[in-house]
Amino acid sequence: MIAVVTGEDMIPWCDEIPHGLDAGHLGGHHSAVFPLAVEKVVYAGEPIAAVVATSEADAHAACLMVEVDYEPLPVLLDVESALAADAPILYPAWAENVLIEGHVGNDDFAEVARTAPHVLEGELRTHRGTAAPMEPRTYLADWDAGRQHLTLYASTQNPHVLRTVLAAAMRLREDQIHVVAPKVGGSFGLKMYGSREDFIAPVLARMVGRPVSWVEERAASLLPAAREQVLSYRVAFDDDGGLLALDVEALTDHGAAAPTHGWAMAYVGALSTGLGYAIEHCHVHYRVVVTNKAPWSGTKPFGKDGATLLLERIMERVAAATGVDAGTVRRRNFVAPSAFPYRHTSGLELDSGDYAAALDQTLEILSHERLRADQARLRAQGRYLGIGLGFELMPESADIPGGFVAAYDTSTVRMSPSGRVSVLTGVTSPGTGSDTGICQLVADELGVALDTVSVVQGDTDTCPYGFGNISSRSLVTGGNAAVLAARDVADKIRAAARALLRADYDEPVLIEDGIARLTRDPSRSVSVVEAARAVYTRSYELELDVEPHLESTRTYRPSNIREVPDALGRMQTYTTYPYAVHASVVEVDVETGVVTLLRHVATHDCGTVVNPLMVDGQVTGGVVMGLGAAFSEELVFDDDGIPLTTGFKTYLLPRAVDVPRVELGHLCTPAPGTPLGAKGVGEAGFAGALAAAFNAVNDAVAPLGARLDRTPLSPIAIMRALREARR
Repeated sequence: MIAVVTGEDMIPWCDEIPHGLDAGHLGGHHSAVFPLAVEKVVYAGEPIAAVVATSEADAHAACLMVEVDYEPLPVLLDVESALAADAPILYPAWAENVLIEGHVGNDDFAEVARTAPHVLEGELRTHRGTAAPMEPRTYLADWDAGRQHLTLYASTQNPHVLRTVLAAAMRLREDQIHVVAPKVGGSFGLKMYGSREDFIAPVLARMVGRPVSWVEERAASLLPAAREQVLSYRVAFDDDGGLLALDVEALTDHGAAAPTHGWAMAYVGALSTGLGYAIEHCHVHYRVVVTNKAPWSGTKPFGKDGATLLLERIMERVAAATGVDAGTVRRRNFVAPSAFPYRHTSGLELDSGDYAAALDQTLEILSHERLRADQARLRAQGRYLGIGLGFELMPESADIPGGFVAAYDTSTVRMSPSGRVSVLTGVTSPGTGSDTGICQLVADELGVALDTVSVVQGDTDTCPYGFGNISSRSLVTGGNAAVLAARDVADKIRAAARALLRADYDEPVLIEDGIARLTRDPSRSVSVVEAARAVYTRSYELELDVEPHLESTRTYRPSNIREVPDALGRMQTYTTYPYAVHASVVEVDVETGVVTLLRHVATHDCGTVVNPLMVDGQVTGGVVMGLGAAFSEELVFDDDGIPLTTGFKTYLLPRAVDVPRVELGHLCTPAPGTPLGAKGVGEAGFAGALAAAFNAVNDAVAPLGARLDRTPLSPIAIMRALREARR
């Protein structure tokens, strides 16, 4: 064993962790969090000491010998107990256990409801889940005392930003830190920068003067959380199912305070509530409550799942109350294509889409009318089929004023004299395939083969400063930047080709299949390699009017972001708005509560599709995650807040045999004002699948008078609802 380090031991070496988005700057509370707990432990699983040893076995053995003197404190495990008048305050400087609260939209529900034909209210509860990537977080830190330099290999989505916050906390210059993020497998938000684990190995390496590696165990990877909310709502609507006003009280069980972006998911959920529907009066009051559980951490789809489930549940209830078909209710409330750009009450401005067309295509793939007939026939036989719809609209490529989440990014495209192309970009690819997409885009722009293009990501010493992978931004920002840079390089190739062919300076040149041809006389051509070599070696001879190197660095900065609030305090903080309509078909065994998933259909629109296989893979993966959240994935605790879900035997991911083949359709409404017209797809599928499955189960048990208003839809929950209906 080399060292045992406590939180107090680390303080001389590391300041508090910089916040990704500090609630204290936005009217909430700042919380000082260090890599290891100091004086007080707030939740089970909070890191309190670190053991450094020369082998994993020795480290584990030493951990078992660490003795901690705890003074037990009361435990708060839900928002109701945390908000009770006599609740102990988790952070003494705060007046109550609320990290931050705020209002989004226009708060005039009472006035509208006074004259509305119908008003209904309800409550929806979502349970605690997590990202659960198969590949946990891993770090290898090496401190060079002679150079006073840190090299960190990290499974992070945001290497440049991680370098920035490490430098701030460890009192180093950024040029003293080199962060490398190799292929890290899946992430789904878990590997965003700023967690305590990002700092422990680097600080220890500096303290002990030796390389330090830390590999996360499964139990630890299941601690960071998301999704647990209590959503109380009131909705006013007319006889045809048109929504007139919506009012939501959103309580978020955040767990402990943290420096990560987790709490912002509650804010994004509030921003996204009602998005895609033309609701003139929409208001959300959100409160982020702290409890004695591990904190929320950025998790796909970043708060939009709760907002989606809420609206889609409301649509079904409105349909039932009015007797209008649920699909028709959605059509009547969708923002029409002619209304774009459309400003939602939250301030987000939708740019394009055809939501009704996506609904129609989904119903067509589903053979909806025939399926309803089958449903009626089977019900007569005592079998309970359910059909549910779910519309999702995912604001993507976010921009946070003053934060390290930006709507722009930078890419460099470089062609060598031999015609090989390197793309260096500030975005990363944690299992998303953005490197392949960027490779395709650059190859197309330069007219060269895919195998001549290499994409370099995740290296802070090599790549331009960028914000990594977050909010489905990689192709929208890094891809568009790479396209702009590739066009610059292509223009130089064209100039060289014209000079080599003695063509006029304005002669159009087409580049494809590695050949640059004069458009007016395709028989006259040179290879791209020949033109590239000429730029480097014959610039004076050919009197080229371009800089004699084939390299360009460009930043794509979308034009539709507005960080300056309007008169109502609203901002436009997202670049693109992909959407989808999902449908689930289930059968519920009313004797056991077991649900069988029969079909899942979705029509998705992410604008211009660069790689159809990858888009289908992203949507399908999101669907499976959403179905897991609907039925089985749940973080469970005992009465003392000790996690009971410590592995994949207890945190139940869907298996291949649990999920039907996902049937996909696509629409394309390009994102206006962008070079590619592409919208993000990394967060697609989850929210729509969750909502569709939830509605399908409710549709199945509705004839028996049962209704479910909380997730997960476990057999126990379904049987409980059926028993209550029988009473």
